[in-house]
Amino acid sequence: MPLVHMADMLKHAYRHSYAVGAFGVVNLDFVQGVLQAAEDCRAPVILNLIESHFSYYDLELLMPAVTVAAQRAKVPVAICLDHGANIESAVRGIRTGCNGVMVDTSLLPLDENLRLTREVTDMAHACGVAVEGELGYVPGDEDEEGIKIPGGLVYTLASEAKAFVERTGVDFLAVSIGTVHGRMSGTPKLDYARLAKINEAVGIPLAIHGGTGLSDDQCKKLIANGVAKINYYTALSEAAANSIKANVSPGQKSYKAITHGVRGAIRAEVERCIRLWGSSGRAAEVLAQCRPWREVEHIVLYNQPASLSEEAAATMVIRSKETLAAIPGVRRVQAGTAVNGENRRRCWLVRLATPEVAASFSNHPEQLKFANSLSQQGGADRAAMDFELGE
Repeated sequence: MPLVHMADMLKHAYRHSYAVGAFGVVNLDFVQGVLQAAEDCRAPVILNLIESHFSYYDLELLMPAVTVAAQRAKVPVAICLDHGANIESAVRGIRTGCNGVMVDTSLLPLDENLRLTREVTDMAHACGVAVEGELGYVPGDEDEEGIKIPGGLVYTLASEAKAFVERTGVDFLAVSIGTVHGRMSGTPKLDYARLAKINEAVGIPLAIHGGTGLSDDQCKKLIANGVAKINYYTALSEAAANSIKANVSPGQKSYKAITHGVRGAIRAEVERCIRLWGSSGRAAEVLAQCRPWREVEHIVLYNQPASLSEEAAATMVIRSKETLAAIPGVRRVQAGTAVNGENRRRCWLVRLATPEVAASFSNHPEQLKFANSLSQQGGADRAAMDFELGE
């Protein structure tokens, strides 16, 4: 099954009163464990890339593996950037392969949160990418290193939530009703009445951050009141760590032996969540109602004039790559030379995230500058076409 649009996936969950797990992944054991559980349960799933974890791994190195794993999965998959710091984070997430983004400006004053979230939404929607906003504030430990999220719990107000959704245009809303990031000591006290009012006010899929530590009954009540996405990482990290600890023994020197079982531990915990949250067995109906995710290749062919020196041509390539790569929704920029001896025959390959990007790319000011520079070099010999990429 292909990658699918995250908005379609979560709208289906919202309409049918179940929740999709957005599971944080930090390496291939996490990616494969999550997807194996989803396939076992025939469930849609979201792979969550959390920006605070990027110091642990190189996003540009991990994302190609995440994308390939999602594309060859037998269930619908979406890929989300979680807790990005700013709009530049969202642009980077889209460029590397995410089809959903969440930039957290919830600690800022409401007017600033509104303005910045609207900027992210406008940019991402122009790329065909779904956006999650956050209103209210969920504190806690962002990851297993104990990195503290500043500030205290700020509950989401239903009256503000309605205006926030209307003014920002977000597709989903993360709410604060008593959960925390990480694992809290004791059982969280959740404000279901507040959640019900928010759900009635906004009418879009709601997200809960800090799924670890919630009881089965709490999860069911959250879903009954509009929660369609539950972020989940800490318990997966703990399961992985406990598996490693069980394998450690005096004299053990094998990395493979110590980490053997990590994938299975993650798989078991994800499967437990999927069955509890009601997404098990939904894969086929979700796929039938979701748009497949399709990239577009923009191809330019031109003849480099003999009068242009190789040094000048090389300089133009470097500058054009930097310029085009900075356009939101552009995922890769490559330049090439014909291999059949016609060394003046050149091409550009620009991979675009979606057909929506292709529709706006041709009129983007930086792309127009690029096209003009090629025209000045190659005159009427330039040709450009867009191709939609299949599986």
